[in-house]
Amino acid sequence: MSFEIIPAIDLRGGRCVRLRQGDYSRETAYSDDPVAVARQWQAEGAPRLHVVDLDGAREGRPVNTAVIEAICRAVAIPVEVSGGIRTLEAIEAALARGADRVQLGSIAVKDPALTRAAIERFGPAIVVAIDARDGEVRTDGWLHGSNVRALDLARRLDASGVARIMFTDISRDGTLSEPNFQAYRDLLAAVRCPVIASGGISSLDHLRELAAIGCEGAIVGTSLYERRFTLREALAAVAAP
Repeated sequence: MSFEIIPAIDLRGGRCVRLRQGDYSRETAYSDDPVAVARQWQAEGAPRLHVVDLDGAREGRPVNTAVIEAICRAVAIPVEVSGGIRTLEAIEAALARGADRVQLGSIAVKDPALTRAAIERFGPAIVVAIDARDGEVRTDGWLHGSNVRALDLARRLDASGVARIMFTDISRDGTLSEPNFQAYRDLLAAVRCPVIASGGISSLDHLRELAAIGCEGAIVGTSLYERRFTLREALAAVAAP
């Protein structure tokens, strides 16, 4: 399977924004029309979109649902949604609004039984995000520590049959520095399921390296919005020869 480049659309107050290192006080707004942004990424060749409800992640319940549904209806490519989805009912609602995949985060730490139930019930529609700082998983929009190590959680999820994991090193996210490549190597050695990379990507070489070490794909946000490279350039950089 080819390496996927997945543009991120982070929503706060109905706008398309990016946060630096998950800090809600360090926001950069890029568009007041996230639906237009979604259509743009589709036109440039995105295989799927990663849409994050930042307000939902912080409040523990979906907030930007109308915008997310509008995005799902506006594009033909699959849409993965994330942020504040912490019940089976919320997963069902997200899928009913048009999402192809639903990403769980905080509940993987707070409610392992519910997470296992979601994996069993919804199968490949479930992605679990592991967001960590210094190896410790963070929850509630990255605001709180958990005393859970990222690799321990990854192994538990893998044993539960999760379809895929997305890993973010929070200290790299939105910084345009570089991904934590060693963390991905360690994660890929620890689990059998596919791993999607997120955080710190700022060059085409970073994408090539993530593909080379075995990641299934990468969520790309700030580097696209800041035009470090275009989506078409990124897709070409990791295209199979």
